[in-house]
Amino acid sequence: MRRCVWISAVVLALFAALVPGVSAHASGERRAVPLPLERLFDNTAVSDDARPAAADFDGSGASLSAQDLAAAGWTPGRALTVQGARLTWPDRQSGEPDNVLAAGQDVRVRGRGDALAFLVAGTAGIDVGAAGTVVYADGARSGYRLTAPDWRTGPLATKAVALPHINTPGGQLAERARLYVVTVPLVAGRQVASVRLPQATGLHVFAVAVRSPAPGWTGSWAAATGGYPTVGPWTDRTLRLVVHTSAGGPRVRLRFDNTFAAGPVRIGGATVAVQQSGAAAKATPVRLSFGGAAGVEVPAGAQAYSDPLGFAVPADTNLLVSFHLPGTVPAAPVHRLAQQRSYVSEPGDHTADLAASAYPTVLTSWPLLTGVDVGGGPGSVVLLGDSITDGDKSTTDANRRWPNVLATRLLNQSAVPRYGVLNQGISGNRVVSDRYPGDGVSTDTAGVSALHRFDLDVLAQTSARTAVVFEGINDVRWDTTAEQVIAGLREIADRGHARGLRMLAATILPCAGEARCTAAADAERVEINAWIRGAGVYDGVLDFDAVVRDPAQPSRMLPAYDSGDHLHPGDAGLAALADSIDLRALVP
Repeated sequence: MRRCVWISAVVLALFAALVPGVSAHASGERRAVPLPLERLFDNTAVSDDARPAAADFDGSGASLSAQDLAAAGWTPGRALTVQGARLTWPDRQSGEPDNVLAAGQDVRVRGRGDALAFLVAGTAGIDVGAAGTVVYADGARSGYRLTAPDWRTGPLATKAVALPHINTPGGQLAERARLYVVTVPLVAGRQVASVRLPQATGLHVFAVAVRSPAPGWTGSWAAATGGYPTVGPWTDRTLRLVVHTSAGGPRVRLRFDNTFAAGPVRIGGATVAVQQSGAAAKATPVRLSFGGAAGVEVPAGAQAYSDPLGFAVPADTNLLVSFHLPGTVPAAPVHRLAQQRSYVSEPGDHTADLAASAYPTVLTSWPLLTGVDVGGGPGSVVLLGDSITDGDKSTTDANRRWPNVLATRLLNQSAVPRYGVLNQGISGNRVVSDRYPGDGVSTDTAGVSALHRFDLDVLAQTSARTAVVFEGINDVRWDTTAEQVIAGLREIADRGHARGLRMLAATILPCAGEARCTAAADAERVEINAWIRGAGVYDGVLDFDAVVRDPAQPSRMLPAYDSGDHLHPGDAGLAALADSIDLRALVP
């Protein structure tokens, strides 16, 4: 009798292993065989402008314009890298099914990574979301919640791309359509096998992929995009940007972001070199490639990484990153406050020039370039901040921002890993409200809120291990309450922890004497700092307030650390911030 029972158990186990529709994990539960997403497409979102009735995205006859998508560089079958995830726009012609209405379908997805990325939009008139399940190759599962903002009313600050029209059978509307990339955390180290989509009315999924980590890379330099202002216009010009490394390594790759853009930008070619002085290189710049090609077109809202290049990147050194813009670029994603002089050439491709003679124009911002990664290394610390982290009032061209001083400290010790340091400060940035509206050409380059840029500027950064959040002074100076700032800081901590990051918070500096640093603003600042110190929400606290405040007047900065505007520390104050950090606090 025991032998019969044993044989039956073996047969059942083999059957469960061989038949995909049977789960060996949950007794009696039957699951559909996971299929590639494109085989589940059951909704048509895209129409040709001449045949708008061929699609019905929202159930009321409205749809996306194929011409608008093409103008943004989102053509059928094109791979798009957004927030570090490589997604493919559906390889469908207008009028063909090109997305899935999420209703619990099982989708075949493969890969290991930190997050699952969905290209989505909602059509319910409000944000739509529900829970789904990730199934791993070993049978384990994890839950997630996917929320898709509405394609007509969702926030422009977090959209992947916005299109200028909406097609309807009655005519085209001059109304912006939005598409979003939303990421959800995965269990680290496990191989994803499939994903069960949520059951949510009006939630459309166009693509899904695992965001894979970048093994063997460390982020050495980064800059956050603060807005989309007019530039130049540049036609057939080469930009030679000066950037300062933290970690060094034997290989290099670059990242370009076309964030907030409405159309693609063409990079004709790019090189990297160590700076001699000004726009002059120490040795002939070395050419990079993109997917084996000399240049790359970056679609609206997307990113492009160069191919790995064997190039010895020194630590704590200025690099020259040169890239040619063969077309006309009238506006570009920009990090405005570089505190570093870069250069624009006369007409032509001067990426390989050794000398500075072809670069007569000085540039004080960093357009398009957002990252320099180096081979090897232990990973990176990401610093999310405002103008104090951005280095406002530090000495130009001297690399005396507090992130630079921290990077040098890490390089000159051996007690903890020598992490790369990624400065994601944006001058004027706030925790809970957007300065840049998130779309279109604007003179404001103070960025979308820390809440809205956290996924791109922290979670998607190369090899991020620890994040430091040092923001809030701009919020309280512009009448945001302590309660609102604390809620934002709490959400940021929760989102970082969900992705496995060590999360540190820095207290807000005093600024009495500056015009908007009123007694009321200081009271809010003090309340936020008390919460940071005592709530235990973050894994550690950097008490920057205690470092620079005047003991005799705690609402003011010590004169020795004050740049003179009473808001920003000078070089000495910035160094004091970096020197106060216990480096062991940075270790996950």
